[in-house]
Amino acid sequence: MALDQEFEEEAEEGKEMTFLEHLEELRWNIVRAVSSILVFAILGYIYIEEVYHYVIIAPARTDFWTYRMMCKLGKAVGAEGLCIEKIDFELQSLGVGEQFTMALTSSVILGLVFAFPYAFWEIWRFIKPGLKSFERKAARGAVFYVTFLFFMGVFFGYYIVTPLALNFLANFKLDPSIINEFSISSYIGTVATLTLACGLAFQLPIVVFVLSRVGILTPSFMREYRRHSIVVILIVAAVITPSPDIYSQILVAMPLTILYEVSIFVSARVERAKLAEEQRLSKIS
Repeated sequence: MALDQEFEEEAEEGKEMTFLEHLEELRWNIVRAVSSILVFAILGYIYIEEVYHYVIIAPARTDFWTYRMMCKLGKAVGAEGLCIEKIDFELQSLGVGEQFTMALTSSVILGLVFAFPYAFWEIWRFIKPGLKSFERKAARGAVFYVTFLFFMGVFFGYYIVTPLALNFLANFKLDPSIINEFSISSYIGTVATLTLACGLAFQLPIVVFVLSRVGILTPSFMREYRRHSIVVILIVAAVITPSPDIYSQILVAMPLTILYEVSIFVSARVERAKLAEEQRLSKIS
């Protein structure tokens, strides 16, 4: 009975759409995804002053959550040097329309971040009908896991990597007479790059899942090249963190290393599922 139902589902999935129907469906998926980004971008622009004060400029102030936690930790372990007393730089608007341009840019970035779950769900809606039933089962919860990892990376990039990188860059001086004056576009570009890059880097288990599903990656291959992966992770961490501060790079490399180990587990689970599916199909045939 269960097999008959599964064959019926696969037959239903097998109903092919024409190329133009696929294009029309994809067009509406993209329209809805872009519309969700625009909605959040407009909301971000409406409250842009609050967004700048409480979100974008916050890592540049000593009362930022991360700095306060570092200071508490420093006092608890007797390392007073962890308290950040000054972040030595000033923000400037160097162009006539730079503040307005950055307001629009910041709104779009906020729209991308907050609309990500729905936008990805729209993409998944388009991809999912083309999968077989066992592939759907293997990818169950894809939207949740992708969204969870993305926001986990965003929070890590915003609360850990960004403040540490800013603190290092602001206090790094070749000569005490040099004053650090950063343009608002450079500052926002740094914050956005660090935050979004971490959000994308945390998608490693999902990428491994897809590559394992199509047979490109195997858990044995990932275990064999574990040492090589550490070198690659350190290079990625160096690219993500714009500062030459080795501590910031190690801080980024640590969760990526953990995610690599999780990815090995994901790849092994995919391999077991594929073997079970092959055995099931051989018994049917």
